[in-house]
Amino acid sequence: MISPDFGIEHSLARRIAQRAIGEYSDDLDSVSGLSRSAARMLFSHSRLTRLNVLDRRASQVDSFVKYLFESPDDGARFEAVRIPLEKPRYSVCVSTQVGCPLGCRFCETGRLGWSRNLSAWEMVDQVLRVRSEALDRPVTGLVFQGQGEPFLNYDNVLQAAAVLRDPSGGRIGRDRITISTVGIPEIIARYTDGCHPYRLIVSLSSAFDDRRAALIPFARNHSVRSIAAALRRHVGLRGGPIHLAWVLVSGWNTGDEEAAELVRLFDGIPLRLSLIDVIDYSGRFRPPDTSERGRFMDALAARGIAFVRRYSGGADIHAACGALSSHGGTNASIVLD
Repeated sequence: MISPDFGIEHSLARRIAQRAIGEYSDDLDSVSGLSRSAARMLFSHSRLTRLNVLDRRASQVDSFVKYLFESPDDGARFEAVRIPLEKPRYSVCVSTQVGCPLGCRFCETGRLGWSRNLSAWEMVDQVLRVRSEALDRPVTGLVFQGQGEPFLNYDNVLQAAAVLRDPSGGRIGRDRITISTVGIPEIIARYTDGCHPYRLIVSLSSAFDDRRAALIPFARNHSVRSIAAALRRHVGLRGGPIHLAWVLVSGWNTGDEEAAELVRLFDGIPLRLSLIDVIDYSGRFRPPDTSERGRFMDALAARGIAFVRRYSGGADIHAACGALSSHGGTNASIVLD
């Protein structure tokens, strides 16, 4: 950010941001209208810091790439994932915290515990670094769904999203930015009232409080009913549908009663579920087989609930949803130079 105390006009500030963020360059010498004295002043009041890349791992199964970053501030480590999309472009799964305080039972990140929030620049730099190395196709999307709970780092996440959306910054369309949260009603309300343009998706994974809390201990703090009320208000003011993420766990959350309860909770409001098989390296939770998964999808369809089955890639390098653990991958991967 350029302080107005520097006396730099708006158009020049835009050109500086375009060079430093949009072009991901430390060289300000050729920025039109920026004198050497002004450049020195900027450097004296700012810093051009980048994350250290400790490891890059490419899946042998698909084209997912996992990055292990280290902050130069304190040595904290966290990961991001480059996701190939069906069209020739990439999205980036961004971490928002070092570790995670939620303790989800099926999640490797949850087993790490929590160390600290990431600053806005640390989130922005994850995307810029991945983009700078993605030479074969553009990075056009991002999801705040890596390590951590974005809504427990609310201000920094929204600042990072604004920089990455800005035409002089990351240039990522607002409709291509997704914030994924476990669901904290009061922060959903704050987000709604802030009129933010990004897609919100809530990881629900069960419509029943007891089942959900058994998977997500943090969910004991907020009932499913209170989350549903916050989401109903959100779509009432900002438009819908309601987007829910649903981690499929065999024998746990794939029954007909789950679909029926979703209809009761949301009372005719359009829903869109993103279904994704659990990946639990501890072996405690298993994904449903084809038959069990099919019955649940049939139950959703019978009640008019839209859904899409999501692919969680990079499983061989621990890059799949719930698998990020700041370890840099496994031996069953290719290290990118």
